[in-house]
Amino acid sequence: MTVSYTLEVADARFAGFSKLLFRWKGSIYKLLYKEFLVFGLLYSFISVLYRCLLAPKQQEWFEQIAIYCNQFADLIPMSFVLGFYVTLAFNRWWGQYTSFPLPDNLMMVVSGNVHGTDERGRLLRRTLMRYANLSSVLILRSVSTRVRKRFPTVEHVVEAGFMTQEEQRKLDALYSDFNKYWMPMTWFVNLASQARREGRVRDDVALRLLMDELNEYRAKCSLLFHYDWISIPLVYTQVVTLAVYSFFTFCLIGRQFLNPAKGYSGHTLDLYIPVFTLLQFFFYAGWLKVGEQIINPFGDDDDDFETNQLIDRNIQVSMLAVDDMHQDLPAAEKDKYWTEECFSPPYTAATAMETLKPAFMGSTFDMWMSEDPTQHQTVETPKTPHMQTPRTGHHRGAGASPAVSLKNFGRTGRAQPLMRLRAESFSSEREWSGRIDEDADEPSQAAPQRPRRLEASEQQRRREGAQIRVVIDPSIDQQADA
Repeated sequence: MTVSYTLEVADARFAGFSKLLFRWKGSIYKLLYKEFLVFGLLYSFISVLYRCLLAPKQQEWFEQIAIYCNQFADLIPMSFVLGFYVTLAFNRWWGQYTSFPLPDNLMMVVSGNVHGTDERGRLLRRTLMRYANLSSVLILRSVSTRVRKRFPTVEHVVEAGFMTQEEQRKLDALYSDFNKYWMPMTWFVNLASQARREGRVRDDVALRLLMDELNEYRAKCSLLFHYDWISIPLVYTQVVTLAVYSFFTFCLIGRQFLNPAKGYSGHTLDLYIPVFTLLQFFFYAGWLKVGEQIINPFGDDDDDFETNQLIDRNIQVSMLAVDDMHQDLPAAEKDKYWTEECFSPPYTAATAMETLKPAFMGSTFDMWMSEDPTQHQTVETPKTPHMQTPRTGHHRGAGASPAVSLKNFGRTGRAQPLMRLRAESFSSEREWSGRIDEDADEPSQAAPQRPRRLEASEQQRRREGAQIRVVIDPSIDQQADA
């Protein structure tokens, strides 16, 4: 059964999560204690062998090997390898959970769009939902060990009421090399079309809604099948497992306490029990076991999905929705606050203090504002035209261009302004007499055309109506002539 502790951590309090450390079911202790005992026994055996059974010369060789193993064991990137692996496994685990086919949306559509309170209408609705649940049972038999143990053969599915004898014969008669979980969905589509022809489904929009919900349900069943088919690449799983096992194999020798009398660096104490090495094993090996457990959540582990209970829930609520609750509506009555314009539902004594809390009005509601009244007076902003570089599209159809080439720049006598204000008229004090071309010796006499633009708003017309005069300092012209 899935271990749930959500209620115990609903409120963050002192030692709230610490109480979870003493639970056994679903804990890391239950998952890892066998590997932890094996590691501790192997470390103790090597320690006794070094201290009591090896000759002095052999002890020196062992000490050199231990120093060497301890020096290079940390080169294995344990945190990176395990972190990426567990993240990948968790994303896969969550994806499988969200892909579990739930018939809730489908049963609402069937209940509201397949009409008829007679026996035929009831038969159509119940059969449609039975086909949908049959597909989920067939796909879960293929991916979940719990469901496979519950329904080891198709005859058990028939005995459970998900399938009739005639439907089993049709399922067995259709030859296919692949999984046939999709067959009941095909029956669903054909039966829904038949209900449309009989008028049980009133229009094509309702039929389309039925098909859309069924396709979404089918997509989740297909996704579960592909999750089971395509696993995390085996090579990556092997790399992670070998990295963890090899690291702690080297730690069995490299983390041994050597004789302090020989003066080896880092071996000034002889504690016999490697506390931090054991903690490191607990964390890293536990991390690996977590990844191994959540790769496939359709097994018999403590935290695997309760697939059998989900099957029972789905078939029960779907039949209730399309049969017992079909057109079984309570009488529409005026609510309790029918005559009240402003009301608030009552609170209990345990929650009455919440009424004293102010309602949230927005993050800037309590922002400090200046007390100076002049800062809150409305002022008129100057309607100054914005300076803007003309866009290419404005001059695409124009007959003249204000561009000046380097070749003709010295012949004009004066440097012409290359930027014009947006509201400046073409008939300014210094009006262009023609287009200056890079290949022409003299400017042409063709009058420039005003660029086309879209119809502006009224506010934009008022801004463009402003005339701005640009006065050039005569001293600058004299310096240019000189």
